Amino acid sequence: MTQDPSSSGIYDINKWGWFLLLCIATLLLLIVKKTFVEYETMAFEILEERGRMGLFHLISTLQYASIPVVYVYKFTIVAFVLWVGCFMFGYKVTYTNAWHVAAVSEGIFLVAELMKISWFMLFESNATIFDIRAFYPLSVMNLFDRHTLDPRWIYPLKSINLFEIIYWFALVHGINHMARKKRSTAFLIVFLSYVLFFFLWLGYYLLIYK
Repeated sequence: MTQDPSSSGIYDINKWGWFLLLCIATLLLLIVKKTFVEYETMAFEILEERGRMGLFHLISTLQYASIPVVYVYKFTIVAFVLWVGCFMFGYKVTYTNAWHVAAVSEGIFLVAELMKISWFMLFESNATIFDIRAFYPLSVMNLFDRHTLDPRWIYPLKSINLFEIIYWFALVHGINHMARKKRSTAFLIVFLSYVLFFFLWLGYYLLIYK
């Protein structure tokens, strides 16, 4: 079953317009998180008393400025993995279209970041900086006590979360939309390319963590 070539959707949005909007939204969320969550912890209060907050403000500024670079790097990698998957299954999806799908699908993670900020502002105002960095909403990490867990497991357990799974299905929808062919094949492309690569990366992380 094929899709109507005239059909439209979110994946038809202007790529660079969306990229700019994504960067701005990410910047605003990062500023809010640092101002109202991270800078409110006791660790930052102590650093402020010792006059060492200047370094952290500099680091924050670098983080703000690097948002577009980080996104370009991530979308380039994800697009390449998806493009290879499409090529292996004989789907004529260009690298540019795969990049477009990766960029648009990324918007899902903005919801996760908003939930994280809301959680610490409304329900866990006495959290430490470690609590903030180890927490991810609706992740496997929340099934464990992060204070007793081996640090090597924090990143992998954070990474496996509901938003990541929704992201997989968003990629499926995007690839299906770009190729306009069978959705079942789009599932195979994404799960045998990006999802497989995702778990291989987590396994590699666990192997090299020191």
